[in-house]
Amino acid sequence: MTTATEELRDLAEKASAELADASAAEALEWTARTFGDSWILASNMQDAVLIDLAAKAKPDFDVLFLQTGYHFPETIGLRDAVAATYSGINVVNALPDKTVAEQDAEEGPDLWQRAPDRCCAMRKVVPLRRTLANYDAWVTGVRRVDAPTRADTPIVQWDDRNGLVKINPIAPWTDEEFREYIDRNGILENLLVAEGYLSIGCAPCTAKVAPGADPRSGRWAGQSKTECGLHG
Repeated sequence: MTTATEELRDLAEKASAELADASAAEALEWTARTFGDSWILASNMQDAVLIDLAAKAKPDFDVLFLQTGYHFPETIGLRDAVAATYSGINVVNALPDKTVAEQDAEEGPDLWQRAPDRCCAMRKVVPLRRTLANYDAWVTGVRRVDAPTRADTPIVQWDDRNGLVKINPIAPWTDEEFREYIDRNGILENLLVAEGYLSIGCAPCTAKVAPGADPRSGRWAGQSKTECGLHG
C-alpha cells in the first residue's frame, strides 16, 4: 500500500468516527472541503436527490453514470435532464470495454440472464473501478433501508476494494425522509418510479415491485442475485 493510500485510509477511519452522526449536508460539506475536485458522485439516475444535496455544498463536481448499454430510455432522459438542470456538474459516462453487440458476439446473447454476475462485472464493476482510480473519494446514495446487506452502512468508510474513501451521506435516511425531500424540493425523478419501479437498474434486470414488497425485489427477480457488485 502506498503512503498516499495509507493516508486516505487513515482519513476515512478517523472521519467514520467523527461523522458517524453527521447530516447529509455536513457529510457533503466535509467531502467538498477535504477532497476539492478529487471526488465523484455516483448516480443510477433514479432521482437527483443526492446530486441536489451535493450541489448545495459544491455547485461543480463530477457525476459518475455507468452507461451499461441496457438502460431504460427514461433513465437516459433523466441523466440528460439532470445535466441541463445542474449546469455546474460534469457527467462522466463510464463505458464497458465492449458494446452490447460485441459482448453478444463473444459471450452469446442475453448474458445478463445466463450469467448475471459476469454481465454486471463487465458492464458495471470494471468501468466503475477504472473511473474511480482517478479520484480520492466517491459519494454514493446507499441507504441502510435499501437491503439487509446495507443495514450497517456508515456515513464515511474506507473502500478497500477500490482503494479510496467512500461517503454515504444519506445512509440513515428512511423511505419517508427520502420521499419528503423529493416532494418538498421538487427533485427530478425517473418517470418509471411512478409506474412501480422502485429500484432501477438495467432494463432486462429490473421489474416493477409488488405493493409493500422490498424495493430491491424488483432487481434480478427470480434469481438469488441481490447486488451488482458495486457496493460489496
